[in-house]
Amino acid sequence: MAGAGRRPFPTPDEIRAFIAESPHPVGKREIARAFAISGGDRVRLKAILRELAGEGTVERSRGRRLAPPSSLPAVAVIRVTRIDADGDALAVPANWDAEDDPPAIRLATAPRTPALAPGDRVLARLDRQADGSYAARPIRKLDRQQPARLVGVFRANPGGGGTVQPCDRRQRDPVAVTEIHRGGAADGELVVLELGGRADRLGAAPATVMERLGPANAPGAISTVAIAGAGIPTDFPPAALDQAAAAGPATPDGRSDLRALPLVTIDGADARDFDDAVWAEADPDPANPGGWHLMVAIADVAHYVPAESPLDREARRRGNSCYFPDRVVPMLPEALSNGLCSLRPGEDRACLAAELWIDAKGALRRQKIHRAIMRSAARLTYEQVQAAADGRPDDTTEPLQAPVIDPLYGAFRSLSAERERRGTLDLDLPERVFRLNDDGTVAEITVRARLDSHRLIEEMMILANVAAASALSDALAPCLYRVHPEPERTRLEALRETLAAMGFALARGAVITPRLFGGILAKAAGRPQAPLVNDLILRAQAQAIYSPENIGHFGLALPRYAHFTSPIRRYADLAVHRALIGLLRLGDDGSDAGRGDAVALLEELGQHLSFTERRAAAAEREAMDRYAAHYLAGQVGRTAQGRISGVTRFGCFVRLADSAADGLVPISTLPEDYYRLDPDGQALVGDRWGRVFRLGAPVKVRIVEAEPLTGSSVFALLDVEDGADIDGMPESRPAGRPHGGPAGRQRRRDAGRGGKRR
Repeated sequence: MAGAGRRPFPTPDEIRAFIAESPHPVGKREIARAFAISGGDRVRLKAILRELAGEGTVERSRGRRLAPPSSLPAVAVIRVTRIDADGDALAVPANWDAEDDPPAIRLATAPRTPALAPGDRVLARLDRQADGSYAARPIRKLDRQQPARLVGVFRANPGGGGTVQPCDRRQRDPVAVTEIHRGGAADGELVVLELGGRADRLGAAPATVMERLGPANAPGAISTVAIAGAGIPTDFPPAALDQAAAAGPATPDGRSDLRALPLVTIDGADARDFDDAVWAEADPDPANPGGWHLMVAIADVAHYVPAESPLDREARRRGNSCYFPDRVVPMLPEALSNGLCSLRPGEDRACLAAELWIDAKGALRRQKIHRAIMRSAARLTYEQVQAAADGRPDDTTEPLQAPVIDPLYGAFRSLSAERERRGTLDLDLPERVFRLNDDGTVAEITVRARLDSHRLIEEMMILANVAAASALSDALAPCLYRVHPEPERTRLEALRETLAAMGFALARGAVITPRLFGGILAKAAGRPQAPLVNDLILRAQAQAIYSPENIGHFGLALPRYAHFTSPIRRYADLAVHRALIGLLRLGDDGSDAGRGDAVALLEELGQHLSFTERRAAAAEREAMDRYAAHYLAGQVGRTAQGRISGVTRFGCFVRLADSAADGLVPISTLPEDYYRLDPDGQALVGDRWGRVFRLGAPVKVRIVEAEPLTGSSVFALLDVEDGADIDGMPESRPAGRPHGGPAGRQRRRDAGRGGKRR
């Protein structure tokens, strides 16, 4: 029996819920700390964790950390999104961070169920339904961690007050706002709502306008919605701005002088902050024939951002910069991010230099990390450098061709050989590029070409990151590693079944390595399904995170890896810089590796930075989807080629070939039939006539509608007989032959529950 004041030992359900709610895999130590478990009770905790893993409701990742499986656990914390007309609560998992939409959860109310409103968190038992949704039974209502926020367009009522139409496409119902909570919002204005109180039977919850964001049709509104919806900070505290404004150029005192070395920056044409500069030469050491001597110079942000200063606290809060088609939300004020920390050509800049030596096969032989002063010889773009390498130099690159560009490509060839030897996961994923008009509208969407100049910089940055991690790891110093676990077993099984339906075999029982995926990608290369195969393999991967516990980087096939090369835009890199400065005694502004709580502090920091990274990625992705919908809104009625990029019980998603924009083809618009979802084959199958709409199938569509503020687009399928399946794929049954008899009728009735009849 617990003593007076002692916290009761948690139940298995509470421990399971804690693991499910955590945004990251958690270890036994974190669980013990959360529930104040100590002494002999740790043995009891270990036994419960073993039972939970044995029953499959939690999974152990590398490093013996625990996380929920890809399907939702039997008990989970869910968040209510709205109350439907029947009084049932509709919910989503409380900590859903996957790229796909979360599964639908219906929480049926009962006489003893506490009153629920949008934003409430509930510990519930979940039962998976045949259509992939969940039925939930509440265990208990949890305290709200913070008020629920919603971004939408305010529409005024003639009699006062109004409604807000959410910009989140997953929440379609308008939210009522009384006049007293309107906050002066004008009709057609973007607002941020704070939800609270009990919803009525129609799902309208009392809400207060907390922030007005300007007209919904103003230039930049699309990015504004994504930024506000994610809760990304945009305004710097005055103390941080004052600190940045007061900073001055660094002096060469106590630094290596690299100003005579022709270091160059190579970035995108629209880049404004330059973290890194590179240089290479053939290694003159006769003991290293064919080897290379490299220099990767990284902006010395630690010099300008002392730990626990106003600048540091704000940079840590933001975690990283966020990039949108029309703007950047920087981690540091522009006086630093685009000024003193940016490695501009012809200007002296403080840097942390990684001096690296590799052999002819690209293996790192030795390294030296030191503080230096440098002066960039040129600001180059990827396209410029690639053109020079292809024999078409311009006035800027011609004098740099022999002394700089040619040696860089020589080193790149060696590093590429090392990458091939390791067998890394090399996904070919399209990157959309948005060209905007002066009024903020989208002029063009293209897919960025991936050049060898991109790969050159990637390989040099990876090498510098490995060197930073190795320096700290070899000295047994605490380090915030960038770790990437192996894919989870359940995700691999789902991937195996989907690939099999597309004609690709992922051997069961094989040792999972990046090279195994590389073999599948090689088989798919040049085939129509290649983009989808790349996307599917990406979705099967675990998320890379920041952690002081080094479990290696699966995707890069590296035993140790840390982010070091982008401290202007990533706080994790700044933390690694400080660790190196402290370890190598490069100044008094490094971190103290001897602190007893260093690892615990890094663990907490890693969790926070992994969250801010996911937050930024989600906001950037949503903004691009909205810009794509904005672009398509002006092309309603146009026909376009595409491929089925996803199938669900309510329709299929199609990705257009010319813009990589996605849209939904509702199941109600498919040719007359009963359609059922075949999750193993990743297809919608017509139960009567046997038409199959399968993942990856080429289709022709007409753009029906597009809504910029929600990012949703609707397409209509054309030429369905030609595009119903990929050539050479097995049909579930011969097309055009109805299924008669009782069994066929029963299948049609079953399909009708999860599909649509027209």
